[in-house]
Amino acid sequence: MTDTTMTTPGNAGWIGHSGPDMEQAKAFYADVLGWKIAELPMQDGSSHSAIMVNEAPIGGFSPMPEDSGSWTVFVTVEDVDACAGKAEKAGATVLTPPMDMPGVGRMATLLDPQGARFAVITYESMQS
Repeated sequence: MTDTTMTTPGNAGWIGHSGPDMEQAKAFYADVLGWKIAELPMQDGSSHSAIMVNEAPIGGFSPMPEDSGSWTVFVTVEDVDACAGKAEKAGATVLTPPMDMPGVGRMATLLDPQGARFAVITYESMQS
């Protein structure tokens, strides 16, 4: 068995929840799945509500409300810009173009040709 980490290209290393009420979503998943939710400090002084499993973050809850709830899987790639461009040429829709998130990395959000939302990310620790 090989060791796969968040920064292994191809790994679905993070899940993100978006919805109309972050606090309600956090309470629901903590109750139903037994998830521990921790506030992780961000580089800009804010915090991010992270899903913790065995004391390690595996995902989080977006503070930006959306009309309906959804999950987004973040797949690690070596080059977000190249991947987003390749995906668009293959029929994907770019929802959020490649952007830098200080303290996290570079990411983009896409819809595949079937309409499924996913994101690609290159963590800061992977960038040279």
